[in-house]
Amino acid sequence: MNHHLFRDRSDAGRQLAQKLGYLEHAQPLVLALPRGGVPVGIEVAHALHAPLDLLLVRKIGVPWHPELAAGAVIDGARPRTVINEDVVRTAGVSKSELARIVEAELAKIERRRRLWLSDRPHISVAGHSAIVVDDGIATGASARVALQAVRAEGAARLVLATPVAPAETVEMLRAECDDMVCLATPEDFTAVGIYYEDFHQVDDKEVQELLQRAPI
Repeated sequence: MNHHLFRDRSDAGRQLAQKLGYLEHAQPLVLALPRGGVPVGIEVAHALHAPLDLLLVRKIGVPWHPELAAGAVIDGARPRTVINEDVVRTAGVSKSELARIVEAELAKIERRRRLWLSDRPHISVAGHSAIVVDDGIATGASARVALQAVRAEGAARLVLATPVAPAETVEMLRAECDDMVCLATPEDFTAVGIYYEDFHQVDDKEVQELLQRAPI
């Protein structure tokens, strides 16, 4: 049985752009979640004549239990940290330990931003319709944090756009944004990649090349 809904990320981006056309006159700003969201987001940005920026989110893992998220760091005009107080308490992470991890993750974000965007300026989302784009969402944990951060930056309207996600993730994320556009919510969702014919690993070079052609 052929699960493929999209040829590749560009195809998914073009299909997504058709559903987002209503935002063209709302001064939209496209925020792509790297790396996979960049080829999708660039198609949306071109179609809507909107600037494209990256939304960099790093999970703050508990040191001795890295897959447990104590929070996340989001890069923006003012980087912000979202802390999951329950996890911090339960795991017994000290304030200084937490500060150290946050600092390390922020440094990684900075390196990546420089690597991918060189010196392109941050675009402020304040007052804009922000469209957060990814190539697919599984659990929605990082998308949720990303949306909270963009909301806190003062976006006038917050839209999450993704080609594919499980129905329960879509439901959970709907509460975090003003509008959610998801092209497909397949039953028995296993992994984002199976819905793409070509789901190659997007590398740094591809991100750089795409961003050089992206609208500012």
